[in-house]
Amino acid sequence: MVYGELKIRSYDVQIHRARVEDLERRCEVGPTKRVVLFTDTMGDPICRIKNSPMYKMLIAELGSELVGVIQGSIKLATVHKPPKNLAKLGYVLGLRIAPLHRRNGIGLRLVLELEKWFVANDVDYAYMATEKDNEASVNLFIKKLGYAKFRTPAILVNPVDRRALRLSSKTEVAKLRIEEAEFLYRKLMTSTEFFPDDIGNILRNRLSLGTWVAYQRGESWDGFGSDGKFPSSWAMLSVWNSGELFKLRLGKAPLSCLIYTKISRLIDKIFPCFKLSAIPDFFSPFGFYFMYGLHLEGPLSGKLVGDLCQFVHNMATKTKDCKVTVTEVGGKEMLRPHIPYWKSLSCPEDLWCIKAMKNEESTILQLPKTPPTTTSLFVDPREV
Repeated sequence: MVYGELKIRSYDVQIHRARVEDLERRCEVGPTKRVVLFTDTMGDPICRIKNSPMYKMLIAELGSELVGVIQGSIKLATVHKPPKNLAKLGYVLGLRIAPLHRRNGIGLRLVLELEKWFVANDVDYAYMATEKDNEASVNLFIKKLGYAKFRTPAILVNPVDRRALRLSSKTEVAKLRIEEAEFLYRKLMTSTEFFPDDIGNILRNRLSLGTWVAYQRGESWDGFGSDGKFPSSWAMLSVWNSGELFKLRLGKAPLSCLIYTKISRLIDKIFPCFKLSAIPDFFSPFGFYFMYGLHLEGPLSGKLVGDLCQFVHNMATKTKDCKVTVTEVGGKEMLRPHIPYWKSLSCPEDLWCIKAMKNEESTILQLPKTPPTTTSLFVDPREV
């Protein structure tokens, strides 16, 4: 390989779109080695970043062949670093290298060029997420680029059955107005790691379907917390329709998953009275709902989180091609046991890594060792 021939330039929709889409189709992604997913950006390769405050895509070419892409976005969010808790964060995502050109340093060159863009825009920290067992990605970012392991959240994926689930008669679910949701998030979650300063823009985005709260039926919550009063137990979440941006398709799955899928459909077809949950067809393109901003308070709030997840599942049954609900939570969050998920498609330990862009090595070494100040981790739906 002649590295001098490699050219890296900004993405041009008129010139590069078709070739970037072709590369995306040839590059697998997925939560584990047992599960392989392919993405379909539906004609818009920058769909995953275009809702961020600032974004950029770079492409790498060898001669006339497009051999790699990378995307990045910039936002202001919470990072617990004295003397202030707000920092400008650059997110690295969508690194794809053509299969025949991997392990030739193209990924390294792309990341370095993206980091130059971060520095030019006064970014404090760059961060990225990858599968914990993705050795190539871990070696690139940690060993070669100096990123440090930061957090290990869990990605929880749950199939959507076409049948609606029955919610508890003891639970009340109410939709908040955008202003009410923003007030609650700023009141309760501004100290949460990676909480975005522009939360209002996220909630007002057309892809954000709304924010819902669940509480015990019979309790009053007229002001939705504006008066400082809350039910004895309650939970909250928001929903983002990622399926409007891009689709996923399963390329490989565990044998147990395939067997259960076939058996459940067969039984459902022959004996519909059994009402066995049939697993969706993941081998055709599908969309998903992403649940974000999960928060709970009170002794019964865990069950209320489960009720909200069922509520979102029922919403998803009415959306064409929405076959899973997804959320990502901190590794030690107390709400995790109450969220339904399918183990075969989930990732118990996603790996987040972080790097200082302003030569703050002592600070960056301390960040991964500092325990979260809250039990929550805010995952921006624009970066899923």
